[in-house]
Amino acid sequence: MQNESHLEIYTFFYKTAPVIAGDLPYLPMMAGNALVQNSDLLGDDTGDTISEKNRYYSELTGIYWVWKNTQQDIVGSVHYRRFFSQKDEPLPYRIKRFFYYFAGLQKKRFGLIYTKNIALFKPRILTEDEILALLQTHDLILPQQRKLKYTVRRHYARYHNPSDLELIEAIINERCPDYLNALQQVLDGKRLYANNMFIMKRPDFDRCMSWLFDLLFEFERRIKLSDYQGYQERIMGFMAERLFNVWFAHENLRIKELPVIYFKHFKFEK
Repeated sequence: MQNESHLEIYTFFYKTAPVIAGDLPYLPMMAGNALVQNSDLLGDDTGDTISEKNRYYSELTGIYWVWKNTQQDIVGSVHYRRFFSQKDEPLPYRIKRFFYYFAGLQKKRFGLIYTKNIALFKPRILTEDEILALLQTHDLILPQQRKLKYTVRRHYARYHNPSDLELIEAIINERCPDYLNALQQVLDGKRLYANNMFIMKRPDFDRCMSWLFDLLFEFERRIKLSDYQGYQERIMGFMAERLFNVWFAHENLRIKELPVIYFKHFKFEK
């Protein structure tokens, strides 16, 4: 088991890339380390692990490892190029955001700060002091909800197999029917917490993970993973995004939404 800290934000990688935030409380981790050769990062392939399923579960193999193998009081999930921020955007970025309205991009880019300027935005990544202050008055930190053109149900059907939602609804009806109202609320809405990013207090994290993986493992048992190819292969990660939203809606926790810095254009290391 890892040396424990009261607060750890895991930065999940799936391939070799620049480590933007490598200082505490951020801890870089290779999700799917069982499938990666010669990774120098902490891996999710020790102890209780599902690392070998990463092609289907994406960063969830890392999240599962954190749940089963650590005991921090506060735990978070971010990505190697997506980080929370509480600081105002620099003026040139605010001006660019103003013009999103005229380009029709205001919904697509709501809550996302696209940049390739690591030097400018690294100091704007959410700090430990900021996290602790926010969690004095909130239960968890999430990315600002994406604004969708369609309902979550229709949006999913446009990009994935709509029968997936029918199956997960049947499973929820069997295993935790008290979440059905929250499921319908999420699917009929046009907002979505995306990317499986969060910062939670441990008791909420443990409850959420127990609920989430129980549903995901049952969903996996009832589908044929080989039917999902290419982009669709990440089916469990896609399903988890929707399920996280259902859990948040049902639990009615105090949520602090923050913008996400998205380092979109840096080059991967070879």
